[in-house]
Amino acid sequence: MFKKIALLGVVALAFSCAKEKDGFALNASFNDAVNGKSVKLLKVEGQKQEVIDSVTVTNGKAVFVGSVESPDIYFIQIDEVRGTIPLIIENEEMTVSINSDSIFNTRVKGSKENDAFNTYQEYMVGLQKKNQLLSADFRNAQQSQDSALVADIQARYMAMVDENLAHDLEFMKENNDALVSALILERHLGNPKVTAEQKQEIYNNFTEDLKNTRPGKTVGMAIEAESATTIGSVVKDFSAPNPEGKTISLNEIKGKVTIIDFWAAWCGPCRKENPNLVNVYNKYHEKGLEILGVSLDGTPRQQDAKAEWIAAIEKDGLAWHQMSNLDYFNDPIAKQFNIRAIPATYIIDAKGKIVASGLRGQDLENKIAELLN
Repeated sequence: MFKKIALLGVVALAFSCAKEKDGFALNASFNDAVNGKSVKLLKVEGQKQEVIDSVTVTNGKAVFVGSVESPDIYFIQIDEVRGTIPLIIENEEMTVSINSDSIFNTRVKGSKENDAFNTYQEYMVGLQKKNQLLSADFRNAQQSQDSALVADIQARYMAMVDENLAHDLEFMKENNDALVSALILERHLGNPKVTAEQKQEIYNNFTEDLKNTRPGKTVGMAIEAESATTIGSVVKDFSAPNPEGKTISLNEIKGKVTIIDFWAAWCGPCRKENPNLVNVYNKYHEKGLEILGVSLDGTPRQQDAKAEWIAAIEKDGLAWHQMSNLDYFNDPIAKQFNIRAIPATYIIDAKGKIVASGLRGQDLENKIAELLN
């Protein structure tokens, strides 16, 4: 039950003192063990990883310079050293000292964004230590079969989770101009304990500059999508290629009732649910049911995403309309619906109004029967 409490991380890099105009400079120093090794600056978005720059450490120093449109989180990777070091890059001159034996204790200096990042990180380090102690106590209590103590530790763990959430909400409120606040809100987008109203209030309190950063835009789109996909909302039309490469749209194919089914060939739970969808489609298609499958295939792990998508359609006997941009969770339709996990379903009526969501198995069939019988 004790999940690792995610640390946003810390940063370490190297830049010369000759900062470019309107750019960033990060001067990094390293312990002797890193001399001669390659150090990479990475940009990671979802499953995509891009090497921004790579330098060799010489005499314990390494330098990265450049410019960014807005602050964002980046990562440092040292050749043959386990783990990566997250940091926030903004157009300022920054310094950092990195010990390859304890890279997660690294702190970047000289940057407003990293000052806020470090403050949050220190809190999270303390919280993680509490979590580790509780985890050890929990294992001992289980081994001794002390059910009362197990229940007590579980209660303390949940109290710690609530404490963490309360801290995050207050931190985002007080630091409404810090990139780390947008990163925290991005992490909480799928947290059921954070209401849509809370997310909207926090986002509205962000400065315009923060809203225009990458994570600021991400949370803004997600909050808008959440509002647009509540029961009673009308779904905006969308389109994508079908397996034959022809672009089709929701408005072209929707029936009296339409199930919008987000799935993928690589998704085990989706494939397990497909026989139920086949059964529902066969029972109610003639009464006006349509299903539109939106595939989130396109993960980098797939050698040929389109071939796997088509093979899954054929193997599972999916006779309804299918579309996909083959762009994994970066698919614009997935973003329109704020899809963060699959399978995910939405049921809409003939006017495109959402009447139900998240239904599977018998619950899905019961709802379709209610609407069409």
